[in-house]
Amino acid sequence: MNDQSPKQSPDLAAPLQLRRVAIDTYRENVAYLHRDCALYRAEGFQALAKVEVSANGRRILASLNVVDDGCIVGVGELGLSEDAFAQLDVEDGHPASISQAEPPGSIPALHRKIAGERLERDDFRAIVRDIADHRYSKIELTAFVVACNQGELDREEVYFLTDAMATVGRRLDWHEHPVVDKHCIGGIPGNRTSMLVIPIVAAHGMLCPKTSSRAITSPAGTADTMEVLANVELPFERLEEIVREHRGCLVWGGASELSPADDVLIAVERPLSIDSPGQMVASILSKKVAAGSTHLLLDIPIGPTAKVHSMPEANKLRKLFEYVAGRLGLTIEVVISDGRQPIGQGIGPALEARDVMAVLRNDPTAPNDLRQKALRLAGRMLEFDPDVRGGDGFAIARDILDSGRALSKMRAIITAQGASAFDPQQPQLAPLSFDIAAPRTALVIGIDNLQLARIARLAGAPKVQGAGVDLLRKLGEPVQAGEPLYRVYAAYPADLEFARQACARHCGFSLGLAEELAPLFVEF
Repeated sequence: MNDQSPKQSPDLAAPLQLRRVAIDTYRENVAYLHRDCALYRAEGFQALAKVEVSANGRRILASLNVVDDGCIVGVGELGLSEDAFAQLDVEDGHPASISQAEPPGSIPALHRKIAGERLERDDFRAIVRDIADHRYSKIELTAFVVACNQGELDREEVYFLTDAMATVGRRLDWHEHPVVDKHCIGGIPGNRTSMLVIPIVAAHGMLCPKTSSRAITSPAGTADTMEVLANVELPFERLEEIVREHRGCLVWGGASELSPADDVLIAVERPLSIDSPGQMVASILSKKVAAGSTHLLLDIPIGPTAKVHSMPEANKLRKLFEYVAGRLGLTIEVVISDGRQPIGQGIGPALEARDVMAVLRNDPTAPNDLRQKALRLAGRMLEFDPDVRGGDGFAIARDILDSGRALSKMRAIITAQGASAFDPQQPQLAPLSFDIAAPRTALVIGIDNLQLARIARLAGAPKVQGAGVDLLRKLGEPVQAGEPLYRVYAAYPADLEFARQACARHCGFSLGLAEELAPLFVEF
């Protein structure tokens, strides 16, 4: 006779209680179930499977993680990562349901791209829609990114991908012409020209809604640097009010739901250091079209340690941008600029904000290379105005900057977005520092963008706003043995030591003779 009492059957119909799990999974919705949860066993869930979570009339898709620690989630709870929890807009303990998610309908198209086949417009639209809806796992996203990189997309496929990314998500219409914007393909530390160009162009009266990115592998994105001065995470309604009133803004683009698939793809591309021409074009142009831009000025820096190393490579990329932009109805002008070294003196949010505000104040100690490049770019953008004659833009931009109108406009935008307590004339830099000195008397003949960016990140930038690298010498400048080439700032001893070790392996500076300087390629 069996005298054991039968176990009570679990109530599978009872909803789980939501629990906010304080884990930043960066652009990936993650759900957490306890291994002993009745639903986990009954429904046959598997770790890393896609699940659908419903609560408060909202639904999200997430990747499932299975845990054995009740401190993370209990058997009657459903945990959600930071991003996923925020999307449901509920409180801890709110009832929720979980079910198996339907597999993405675009998987056959993904498999064809993995096999090296050419995809059509509808294939890309299906894939991008599933990516934006978080239906793809990280493994599937990685497969798509790698497949597009290995079998380089032809220009028609790049157009299909760009159009799909711009179509899925919010698409703005400012009911005005022209709506202007500028973008740099990146790779040059300290290149904060947007924070100078936008107030100059807005002070002229042109509409310039600038949505910018945060850094992923660089020491600071435009949004990170602007955040030193003002709030950059604004609801779209407030963003629209600011742009209407002040003719411009400088905000983080991730809050605006513009080309949302791009933000998901970036989370995979950057750790893999994949930035193929096709994916770069689709990422940049989809954001601009979705933001309602009609005219775009694109900056392609070239140099030994820039993303683009030669003029033939730059011209090939220029033609691809021009083809796709033309198909999308976007007017584009491409400039080739000097990418042999960082722009400005500071690398890192607070240091870059200091440089920007010094240029706007017309401070005689402000970095002249940052000022001159910003004026050239602003001048070209001003010539999108039909009332500005070709060739007159630079002088108009210089007058706006020299007169203080650009500074006034920047201050108005900062106030409208919500000013911080940062004082650019006395910036609060990280408390720990060390100098890297020249080993001999010579001329600076090379500066490695990648290494300087890496050192700044190891020092804590951009998470620590006051961390980074302050350049004390630039290309072509003489230096005496023992004089400092640059100064590194960090907030924590461990970060300082990581940066110091990187500098010991390669300081990022090359010294030599004038005739050894890398050649300059610019096309303004």
